[in-house]
Amino acid sequence: MTVTWTSGYGINEAEPFVEWGPKGGQQGHSPAGTLTFDRSSMCGAPARTVGWRDPGFIHTSFLKELWPNTMYTYKLGHRFLNGTCMWNQMHQFKSSPYPGQNSVQRVVIFGDMGKDEADGSNEYNQFQPGALNTTNQLINDLENIDIVFHIGDICYANGYISQWDQFTSQIEPIASTIPYMLASGNHERDWPGTGSFYGNMDSGGECGVLVQNMFYVPTVNRDKFWYSTDYGMFRFCIADTEHDWRQGTEQYNFIEHCLASVDRQKQPWLIFLAHRVLGYSSDASYADEGSFAEPMGRESLQKLWQKYKVDIAIFGHVHNYERTCPIYQNICTNNEKHLYKGALNGTIHVAAGGAGASLSEFTPIQTKWSIFRDYDHGFVKLTAFDHSNLLFEYKKSRDGKVYDSFRISRDYRDILACTVDSCPSTTLAS
Repeated sequence: MTVTWTSGYGINEAEPFVEWGPKGGQQGHSPAGTLTFDRSSMCGAPARTVGWRDPGFIHTSFLKELWPNTMYTYKLGHRFLNGTCMWNQMHQFKSSPYPGQNSVQRVVIFGDMGKDEADGSNEYNQFQPGALNTTNQLINDLENIDIVFHIGDICYANGYISQWDQFTSQIEPIASTIPYMLASGNHERDWPGTGSFYGNMDSGGECGVLVQNMFYVPTVNRDKFWYSTDYGMFRFCIADTEHDWRQGTEQYNFIEHCLASVDRQKQPWLIFLAHRVLGYSSDASYADEGSFAEPMGRESLQKLWQKYKVDIAIFGHVHNYERTCPIYQNICTNNEKHLYKGALNGTIHVAAGGAGASLSEFTPIQTKWSIFRDYDHGFVKLTAFDHSNLLFEYKKSRDGKVYDSFRISRDYRDILACTVDSCPSTTLAS
């Protein structure tokens, strides 16, 4: 488990650490590393000018050798040069199940949440009206959530650095209790001439520096915000749509390795996550382009999803909810809508970017592959009951109720089954 926090104390003033251990058991100490950044790290205005605010010091500690599915307590500390300590309040978390562990595992996924003012006051770039509803629904249901993935467009600070503090304060009741994982979006990374795949100015000059320092994710290189993570019976492959993902690139090779290396007998639920829609979407902006997805998105990746039998691909960026049939090359591979038994023969694509930001319209075109659309704020939840049964739910942020759902029920042999473009070579020899 990784614990990250900010303070006003540099390493020349106080030593940061975490006191932690099994709940009710012996407590130990783990040191924390300290990072910061300055105005010169920003790539442009407003982050480098009127939006700049000293971020203080960012501390990260790694709590290792945890027993699976065990409750731990922890508190943050700073030891000053005179030997006295300052303490944060006590928190607790449940450690992750080991890869392949057969237990109930519950995952919440959404994109584009942002932050909002609880007192109703105005703020710059106030276009995340559903953010508090989503946050409050998760807080109220924390005992039924094991891990969260926020897949891009995190807080919409857009170069106004202090708004990251507002966002982290908003999600602290969640992120201090369960893992809060991220993907990078255009509002975190994009800036001209800085290596981002898109040359727009959506990050407000942050060019990825804030998200890379404020949150830790297990990337090899923090600027290349793609990574894999295992949680029990799940394998998650998280892409970075703000860097080139096309065939022949470093990221494409990572994605293939992530999909190919999972042991589907132990981790049957293979999930692909990314910010921009690389699969399918009926959002009006994509329909106007004629692509019904990010241009060039599925051209390179759909053969990988099919070859390695990805179950569900979930995206943000478009501020609405949509679910497709299991699909490959624009064709539904399964006519069922709510109870999938056996092989899917394709990947179910989900747009889940309606967690808080102002909603975006759908095209009036009714595609055959679009099963459910909702113009409202919400999030999705995956519940793996065991190696054979998975429940998918879409919940609205305003009431927490389920408005769309489906189940997958299958055996390991169904994952091995041959389908279009995913058949291993065979021989006539006996």
